[in-house]
Amino acid sequence: MPSRLARRLAGLSMRARLLWGILLPVGLLVAVNAVSLYRETLRAVDTAYDRTLLASAKSIGELLGVDGSGDEARLVAPVPYAALEAFETDGRSRLYFKVRGFKGEMVSGYDDLPSWTGQLPVQGAYPALVDFYDASFRGEPVRMAVLLQPVSGQTGMGLATIQVAETLDLRRSLARQVLLHTLWRQAALLAVIAIVVWAVVQRATRPVRELSAALRERDAGDFSPLQAPDLPVELTPLIAATNEALARQARLLEHQKRFVRDASHQLRTPLAVLKVQVQSARQGDVEPLQALAEIATTVNRATQLANQMLALARAEQMRQPGEAMPTQDWAEITRAVALDLAPLIAKQGLDFDIRTEPAPIASHEWALRELTRNLLHNAIQHTPAGGRLAIDLSVDAGMARLLIADGGTGLTAEQQARLFLPFAAGDTGKGSGLGLAICQALVHSLGGQIELVNRSKGERVTGLDARVQLPLAQRRS
Repeated sequence: MPSRLARRLAGLSMRARLLWGILLPVGLLVAVNAVSLYRETLRAVDTAYDRTLLASAKSIGELLGVDGSGDEARLVAPVPYAALEAFETDGRSRLYFKVRGFKGEMVSGYDDLPSWTGQLPVQGAYPALVDFYDASFRGEPVRMAVLLQPVSGQTGMGLATIQVAETLDLRRSLARQVLLHTLWRQAALLAVIAIVVWAVVQRATRPVRELSAALRERDAGDFSPLQAPDLPVELTPLIAATNEALARQARLLEHQKRFVRDASHQLRTPLAVLKVQVQSARQGDVEPLQALAEIATTVNRATQLANQMLALARAEQMRQPGEAMPTQDWAEITRAVALDLAPLIAKQGLDFDIRTEPAPIASHEWALRELTRNLLHNAIQHTPAGGRLAIDLSVDAGMARLLIADGGTGLTAEQQARLFLPFAAGDTGKGSGLGLAICQALVHSLGGQIELVNRSKGERVTGLDARVQLPLAQRRS
């Protein structure tokens, strides 16, 4: 039941939520106030009409007399009911009385009226020996007044007990009238509150509805920031978050368009070459083994290009926030990559040196492996046979720093400006130009930096340093 109620409340509009949120507690307060008001009104009516009961009891007491003397003295009460008619102010109420003598004997009135068995209050509201209480008589609730009236005569004196009871119809009718008048005013107040809330919400949400209409009318490819100067200040964070989401979607769509454009452009050439090679082989223009070797080379280059483009796409996707990444030891991955490329290092007879220390990085393993492999592979390709190649992975001030130093000819200023662009290879004969673009995308997605710096001795360039620094993974407490 609570979950069903929560689902229903979640589907309410802002206007309905405000109405329920305001009217429900106010309505409960009105209900509690109505009960309290009814009880206070009854007490006030009782206080007012108790004076009438006391006056009626005193009027009866004035008619009492004493007959006899000494122990034989007895109370005489020639009280006609007409003596109480002056106190019956409305036909809806009825008065009853009972008078008891000095010894508690019945003297006058209604014998079946319940006798008083209580005690006088210590400090009453009136300067008389009187007690008021609620009782029941002949199946009706009544208000009872008991007056202990001293009665004296020429022959004796004593204390008479006078009881006067009044039905509660008139009292309750007056209390209900006061309650109804108050409830009407409070209901009018609730109606005014509901109308004001509806009008204020309607006016306050008008900019939101206009913004929704503007969004529905937008073109599918329109990712420009939302302009909503008339929105309330409370909705500014929502507009900012929406603009950020639109910007991310725009970057993602642009990346997809660029990927499709580059893929179609770059794969067209090897596929065209492959088609020509197959045609030449079928026509017998080249030897079968030579044709197969050429086809294999073209297929390998196309496969490498496709794999690199997919890696670049994955690197771009890593830039999207919200994905929690595991912690990897970059030192272990670096050594594993160096071991994989050891045959290439040995083939060129390079003077190879590697030094690492543990470096925990929050990243996927494939990302660190792809980054390290591309940089090391480029260094191997550009280092002449017998040259020197070194890897140094160190940790300092919360950052992991990777240095791959080759013994090549370095880069020109033009190459340095273009190397991180896709398909901008420094040496077109040694790659597709995607390796460094992949490295840069991976480093940026991990919150690090990458740079290629010529290493020189005097005015002579002795090699190229690839420097990467990535933030270490935060330790969990």
